[in-house]
Amino acid sequence: MDRKKFKVLLSGIIEDAKTAVLATVDKDGRPYMRWMTPTQLPDRPGAIYAVTSPDFAKIVHLADNPKVQWMFQTRLLNRIAYADGLVNIIDNSAMKAEVIQGIGRRLNVFWRVNNDPSKLVVLETVLEKAQYFEPMKGIQENISYS
Repeated sequence: MDRKKFKVLLSGIIEDAKTAVLATVDKDGRPYMRWMTPTQLPDRPGAIYAVTSPDFAKIVHLADNPKVQWMFQTRLLNRIAYADGLVNIIDNSAMKAEVIQGIGRRLNVFWRVNNDPSKLVVLETVLEKAQYFEPMKGIQENISYS
């Protein structure tokens, strides 16, 4: 599967589920998973975006180890994707606005745990590889970004 087709399929999964699981690893090698609200930006292929507070633990994890894995799945679990990459933490007004425009309406939980809009950074996951599954059809595809 090529990257362009994966981007389209991943967009469909994100549109259906609205959320995904992001896994990070702390300095001792312990994995941590949390629900996030991801998006893709049309003019930035090969990356996944989300927002977080600079005060959250994942920022410390990412400072020690920027390698992450995302897990995406439709509500029916008929399409599943994993995406591995390296995270850049971006504190840029234009980037924040662009990402918020894409996912702002889905950030209800985020605003409850981070009620200060000035405390916001963008997580940009630059993809290294991905996998796409349709388990009921026996489909499994690997996508390389290197």
